[in-house]
Amino acid sequence: MATLNESQSGKAVKGRTKKPAPKVDLTAMVDLMFLLTTFFMLTTTLSQLNAADIAKPDKTIPDVEEKYPESRTMTIVLGKDNKAVSYMGTIEKANMKVIPVADLQKEIRTNELLVAATHQNNPAKYMIVIIKPSKTAKFQNFVDVIDEMKIANIKSYAIDDDHIAEKELTFMKNNNL
Repeated sequence: MATLNESQSGKAVKGRTKKPAPKVDLTAMVDLMFLLTTFFMLTTTLSQLNAADIAKPDKTIPDVEEKYPESRTMTIVLGKDNKAVSYMGTIEKANMKVIPVADLQKEIRTNELLVAATHQNNPAKYMIVIIKPSKTAKFQNFVDVIDEMKIANIKSYAIDDDHIAEKELTFMKNNNL
């Protein structure tokens, strides 16, 4: 690997030989370091980005209004100041409430238990969540809600930023969202 080179040109001064400082040749060590670095760079895999797949309807297809089952649909409308409006069912019978985005996990869990109890714990009757980011919502809140969907293992959720109802807008305006 490394060699230790000592020069033999020491002169005797009063019976002693003056020894120069040894010189170490590290060329082989540097070569080995580059070989190992190259080996590990080529054999390891880089981590994959964890991107959420989000599919939105094709706008070229005419609007098809889909009816969601009222008993298992939760709607989240994102507003400003890290707050959201949450309600179960349809907008006509909605009992809207303002919740902080940080408390959304608790709200999702409560509504999930309500849906399970309503449908006798039938696994085919899972909760559907509709996420509606308003114009005043922060992108970070939207990302947090999508993360909550993954954490809570919500099987079906939709993003609808085009169809915020007039009643939702009025409620948000009244609550300064």
